[in-house]
Amino acid sequence: MLKFGPLKIEPGLALAPMAGITNHPFRLLAKEQGCRLVYSEMISAKGLMQNGRRSRDLLYYTERERPLGFQLFGSEPPVLAAAAARLESLGADFIDLNLGCPTPKVVRNGDGGALMCKPGLCSEIFCAVVDAVSCPVTVKMRSGWDESSINAPEIAARAEQAGLQAAAVHGRTVRQGYSGRADWSVVREVKKCLHIPVIGNGDIDSPQFAEEMLSYSGCDGIMIGRAARGNPWIFAQVLARLENSRPPEPPSIEEVVDMALRHFLLLSELKGEAAAAREMRRHTAWYVKGLPGAARVRQKLVGVSSFKEAQFILREFARRPAR
Repeated sequence: MLKFGPLKIEPGLALAPMAGITNHPFRLLAKEQGCRLVYSEMISAKGLMQNGRRSRDLLYYTERERPLGFQLFGSEPPVLAAAAARLESLGADFIDLNLGCPTPKVVRNGDGGALMCKPGLCSEIFCAVVDAVSCPVTVKMRSGWDESSINAPEIAARAEQAGLQAAAVHGRTVRQGYSGRADWSVVREVKKCLHIPVIGNGDIDSPQFAEEMLSYSGCDGIMIGRAARGNPWIFAQVLARLENSRPPEPPSIEEVVDMALRHFLLLSELKGEAAAAREMRRHTAWYVKGLPGAARVRQKLVGVSSFKEAQFILREFARRPAR
């Protein structure tokens, strides 16, 4: 069981926060497939306090998504504290702090993964945010800045000392980005030195790897990120493995198409059809990946600008898959 604050999540199965991906529709589909814990996309603390439109767009959620954490990024303790308080007032079940984003434009500003180089500043941020809210505060971090500075155990210990209630650890360094393999031994080391719950993240793309992460690291929960893109069914598959129940059948092409179109409709309700069409171009590519004729249908979907167009192309694809 993954337990922090008033939250009890069993089994500890979480959807990783992913910029540009884990908005309301994506989270809802994951929850419907058995995901127990979801996070928002990362939200700029500074942008939120400046009432930026981009930040406001990230705040929409429904009760069906709970428990829901809002993830903040930034590097100024007072700004992060004020932003956390605002998010709590908007109904966040918990606040998550981003210490892992490897995107160059984020790191250049001293935010995200760059904070792994500044343990002292991390402690200041942790204390400021904990003092500003009454809901649980958690953190998501990388194993370190690079292979020569693996300091996740130190940063995690500082988080616990400051009053944070859970830590998620991605077993890659910031410099790695998403290349190479995740080092689960770092997750294990963090778990050994903490009393608060630890969530393991990195390369969990199957029920087998989910089980292996839990067994190898002793972590309290697992977090699935990129493997869920175009594949919300992975949560049902992992859930079945963790609960020793019969695994669900893989989705048919028709079911994949139905899910992609539902995703499109949910996005249209949230952002309007034109914006949804642009965003769904990459989502539909993930949905059809590995299916017969995927390359052909991806080419057709590149220029889609309406739900009707996408529906026609995908329904035709389901009726006449390549052999």
